[in-house]
Amino acid sequence: MITVLIQTESHFPVSRKKITDSVQRALSGKIKSHAEVCISIVGDRRMRHLNRQFRHIDETTDVLSFPLTDTSENSEYTLFVDPPDGILRLGDIVVSYPQAVDESAQNNVFVDDTIQTLVLHGLNHLLGIHHEE
Repeated sequence: MITVLIQTESHFPVSRKKITDSVQRALSGKIKSHAEVCISIVGDRRMRHLNRQFRHIDETTDVLSFPLTDTSENSEYTLFVDPPDGILRLGDIVVSYPQAVDESAQNNVFVDDTIQTLVLHGLNHLLGIHHEE
């Protein structure tokens, strides 16, 4: 079973079902145990604060990921360990709603589709799949 916890600021309308379904599809067959992913939909002010605090960059971005296990190539802890309660907590994904709106307008797609793409991008990072900077 894959649990997707979604927290959003009240004035940001998102399709929780679309997000949950896409995460569950993406993890289906890859995760054999119970797993949990937390997703937050925030504004640019909060995203900028997170970037400043954790990346030392004073600007907003569209998505951030915070894995609970170090999945970097240099880490000796790249393999997941069975958690004592049987729930594999992958980490947190934070999406900036205003950035998703801007990207949706530029690409002429629905905001929920952009949010889904950003969440899946963040999920890849939680799983250790990274892109070149």
